[in-house]
Amino acid sequence: MRRPQRSVPSPHDPNGPTAPGNLPAELNRFVGRENELVRLAQLLEESRLVTVVGVGGVGKTRCAARIAALLEKRYCDGVRMAELSAIHDPELLEHALVDALGLTDHTGRPPRTTLVEHLADRRILLVIDGFEHLVDACADLVRELLRRAPYLRVLAAGRLPLELDGEIVFPLPPMTDEDAMQLFTERAVAVRPDFRLTDENRSTARELCRRLDGIPLALELAAGRLRALSTVQVLQRLDDRFRLLTGSSRSALARHQTLRTAIGWSHELCAPEQRLLWARLSVFAGQFDLEAVEYICSGADLPAESVLDVLSGLLAQSVVLREDSAHGTRYRMLDTVREYGAEWLAATEDTDRLRRRHRDWFLGLATWCELDWFGPRQGEVAARVESELPNLRRAMECSLEIPGEAHLAQYLAGTLWFLWVGCGRLSEGRHWLDHVLEEDTPYDPSRLKALWVLGYVAVLQGDPVGAVSALQECRDEAEQAGDPTALAYAVHRTGCLALVTDDMARAQELLDEALRRYRELGELNSNVLMAQIELAMTIGFQGDLDGAAAICEEVREICEDHGERWALSYALYVLAFAALQRDRPARARELLGQSLAISHAFHDLLGSVLALELLALITAIEGDPAEAAVLQGAADRIWPSVGLPLFGSVHYGQPRVRCEEQARRELGDDRYEAGLRAGGQLDPATAVARALASGPAGRRETPGRLPGKLPGPGKTRRPAASRTSERGGPERW
Repeated sequence: MRRPQRSVPSPHDPNGPTAPGNLPAELNRFVGRENELVRLAQLLEESRLVTVVGVGGVGKTRCAARIAALLEKRYCDGVRMAELSAIHDPELLEHALVDALGLTDHTGRPPRTTLVEHLADRRILLVIDGFEHLVDACADLVRELLRRAPYLRVLAAGRLPLELDGEIVFPLPPMTDEDAMQLFTERAVAVRPDFRLTDENRSTARELCRRLDGIPLALELAAGRLRALSTVQVLQRLDDRFRLLTGSSRSALARHQTLRTAIGWSHELCAPEQRLLWARLSVFAGQFDLEAVEYICSGADLPAESVLDVLSGLLAQSVVLREDSAHGTRYRMLDTVREYGAEWLAATEDTDRLRRRHRDWFLGLATWCELDWFGPRQGEVAARVESELPNLRRAMECSLEIPGEAHLAQYLAGTLWFLWVGCGRLSEGRHWLDHVLEEDTPYDPSRLKALWVLGYVAVLQGDPVGAVSALQECRDEAEQAGDPTALAYAVHRTGCLALVTDDMARAQELLDEALRRYRELGELNSNVLMAQIELAMTIGFQGDLDGAAAICEEVREICEDHGERWALSYALYVLAFAALQRDRPARARELLGQSLAISHAFHDLLGSVLALELLALITAIEGDPAEAAVLQGAADRIWPSVGLPLFGSVHYGQPRVRCEEQARRELGDDRYEAGLRAGGQLDPATAVARALASGPAGRRETPGRLPGKLPGPGKTRRPAASRTSERGGPERW
């Protein structure tokens, strides 16, 4: 049998893959499986759908990720991996694949449409892992994607096949004796650097690997016990545990018995408080941090101050894994280990209480993140909620499943407006908002907040019917209940709808009213700043450039005072629009560069594509119509993921019309259309990098190189709570 180095490329090859991907980094050395890797490479040549199946812990995920990394060079559009084990709602399956592909879709289209359009003409290897609990929904989705995307190949890893036409099922066997010994030895050295195979312990280690049937998870758990035991002691204790557990069920497969025995044996060797924490940790989805564990899992029987020590014990035994990232130290449990803990938690009849504590923690986290969004930690908040999204989803699911607590799901879905709107997750936000509002609840501020957030999302998705329905319901109920806060937000977002539908007089009236209501409430946050910016757009589109610029300069000062970046990007867009109207293209380009960099950092496709459209016009004015056409083509590719291009608005669309007229005139139809096609081939990240690197007369730096870090917030020039305009005219926020 050929070795994999000769049949598949090495991921360390300097001439290796350059296509984008999201495969997880290997935290320790991949051991063995040479024949399996060669065979998987062959199967992926023969079929567009290969499913690796096997018992939990046999190494399906690791093998799939490994072969995907080795084959990455073959797929010019990249290799992407979707981890589905933390997804419990089949309706979120498509959103999970959208995330895995790195897509951002603001529209109200079904995410399946987004997936099909993105994959239609791309050569991508999509790795789907941990799908067995969603097998029917996953099979249906994969069937359609393969049918509609002829160059797509799918590598699935799960405990059972998808049972689709053309699928090749590859049962992943346990490791060979040689590979099992090598894996056990390497993992043993990791926990005991002085460990060596000797004549005295070699036969014992070989017997241990044989009894564990070469299952990698079982081998790693056993190796972890060498911190405290000798190889002989590990074998003796394991042998006792086998005799106890394998006789309990004649119908269970031997390998299932073996794996369960290995995990159960590790569980038995834990101290009582470690077993308790193990069970309680099973309520988490995906990663978690120490603070959450201390709150959710502590109690009279497990004091908060002891949680770190107990968690450290589980880390030492490889029950819990540590993952360090730019966002700090986080932890996770393998799915099989989590499931085992969940069974023990259920046996204690404590599952419901722990799920509520989990839900309450993440309600609190979302509340604090919403407050922190309006401040200098905005970027940290965006990263935090992205990493906690699996747990936030689980918290909403919990509230919907418990009778009488749907209002808490509505509260959470509304509070996360900044994630849906500010961080490029409009499509998933629309899913949750629609879902939580299906539940009948009495009047509650949480329901009203979910309604106006739904209206806001619908406005940005180009769905005026959905927006009017939600906002009118919110306004009516707010007036009836005497809720001035919800009423102010409903008025504001109705004004925003009027703006994007070109009803400028109505927009100005409503936005002025909303700002008056915000002043009376003492409200100051990113939404209030957006109301000012939208008012500035309204009066700017009507010709009052000085008034628009004055409002946005004030917004910029407030943003700098508070460290706010997201709303600032839109203020900079309006200032750039005003500068361009005043024949100052260089100044407009400078402002748009800052705006685009911020929007892109927050994955805000709407802010990014608006800036691209205006940059295209500036590029044409500066004498490079060919590059202007490319930027317009790039914007054309992004708009379907946002909603109705330029909202169908004459005012928002004016820069594009001017740019197209000038570029067509100077290039001719054929060269202009060629530029559009070239731009349409650029993914959003490449398009943004190209736009930021562009300059007058087509002088561009190396595409893909972003400018340096934007300057931080400036020093406070006036009290943060000041709401009085220092300029002439009506008082504005």
